[in-house]
Amino acid sequence: MQPSTILLFFLSYFIVLFGISYFMNKKAGSSNDTFFKANKKSPWYLVAFGMIGTALSGVTFISVPGAVDANQFAYFQFILGNAIGFIIVATVLLPLYYKLNLTSIYTYIEQRLGHFSYKTASFIFLMSRTIGSAFRLYLVVLVLQNFVFDKFGIPFWATVLISLGLIFAYTYKGGLKTIIITDTLQTLFLVASVFFTIYFVCDSLDFGISKAVAEIDASKYSKIFFFEDFIGSGQHFIKQILGGIFVTIAMVGLDQDLMQKNLSCKNIKEAQKNMFTFTGIFVVINLFFLSVGALLYLYATKNNIAVPMLNGDVRTDLLFPEIAFNHFALIPAVVFLLGLTAATFATTDSALTALTTSFCIDFLGMEKKEETKETVKTRHLVHIGFSLAIFIVILIFNSLTNQSVVKLIFKVASYTYGPLLGLFTFGILIKNRSVKDKLVPFICLLSPAITYLISVNSGIDVENPKLIPYAFAEELIIVNGLITFVGLYLISKKSLKTE
Repeated sequence: MQPSTILLFFLSYFIVLFGISYFMNKKAGSSNDTFFKANKKSPWYLVAFGMIGTALSGVTFISVPGAVDANQFAYFQFILGNAIGFIIVATVLLPLYYKLNLTSIYTYIEQRLGHFSYKTASFIFLMSRTIGSAFRLYLVVLVLQNFVFDKFGIPFWATVLISLGLIFAYTYKGGLKTIIITDTLQTLFLVASVFFTIYFVCDSLDFGISKAVAEIDASKYSKIFFFEDFIGSGQHFIKQILGGIFVTIAMVGLDQDLMQKNLSCKNIKEAQKNMFTFTGIFVVINLFFLSVGALLYLYATKNNIAVPMLNGDVRTDLLFPEIAFNHFALIPAVVFLLGLTAATFATTDSALTALTTSFCIDFLGMEKKEETKETVKTRHLVHIGFSLAIFIVILIFNSLTNQSVVKLIFKVASYTYGPLLGLFTFGILIKNRSVKDKLVPFICLLSPAITYLISVNSGIDVENPKLIPYAFAEELIIVNGLITFVGLYLISKKSLKTE
């Protein structure tokens, strides 16, 4: 597939999104209510389907299949934990948010714990989502850079800036109203690309459906459940299930991005239908992603294709694009590019809208102000500001690490989202105590620091024994949340107020 063909496709894709944005803005306007809440008229089935693209991202599209060689299907244990987490979000958190009629979910913390707690929770989200969105976009920009923009002599920073500029252009007016529609379209592209990729790989390997299932099952990649070595293995079933549950509660239920879409539904029943439907689709789609990974490695083995190297390191993240662009025919390559682009930009456009919403409401108090041309202009400036913030984080990340992005995202989430988990858990469960509000920011700084110390001093190393002989995986977020919870309890006192 020629770089010029990829670039032409890339630009054509955005022309479609611009068209949708123009039509939606012309029809619904670009008010703050439209941008923040989509006028609370979003159909639940569009939200459910569109959330798939937001939740998966380009990282899932590339890194999950790439990680199958080392981890087999162990990631599916984490996905099952995610599913349990989604159900908890739908039955515990969503009713709370709808009962309080929230636009920013962090205003709950203000009502329950106080002003400084509220600002701390919102700031944690802004930091966490900016970093997480940058990591997700970084991987796709890296693919575009290696396979397209390098051929035209365009530097990496310019590729990042172009990508963010295009996303900004179709989201800054309509916000959530536009994204509900564009994400639905992009999820359709994503899902279609997964199924078509499976078809094309199977066709090239002369596999029918039944033979493909049998070959995957018989391969070394297909093991799902791991019950061996609870202490020393990060892939153990219990660790992955618990990690999946609590990462989901924190990164979905306590995250303005995905909750903002749910809160745009007409009522709680429609929002819950959205979450339950989304959960089912999410589990099935991830199983197909893992199957794509197994098939890609079988294809690579048959055709003597090596896993790509980058800066001297093996990068399984790049196996899928390597095969798609350099070994597939034109149509399968276009299908891959369509899915990758859809997955990534569905995540980034949604994150930019949520970041803008949170800052405008939580720090500028825009929801309490009368809408004027000045407030709309301010919202646009905030939108630009977060686009630039993601740009800077990507450049920093690119200069520091070559780690698999999917692993890094959950590692960072363990530190950044842990305090949110502790804040909301304390607020919901401990009704008869009030905290010393001004001390909460210090607790939320101390908790990740202690968690980091625990992490670096734990593990199984025969030559250099660690202080804590235990290998943490994604369940590290539970430790972080628990430390925050205990810290909040220690700075709290009994209160007559029992909400």
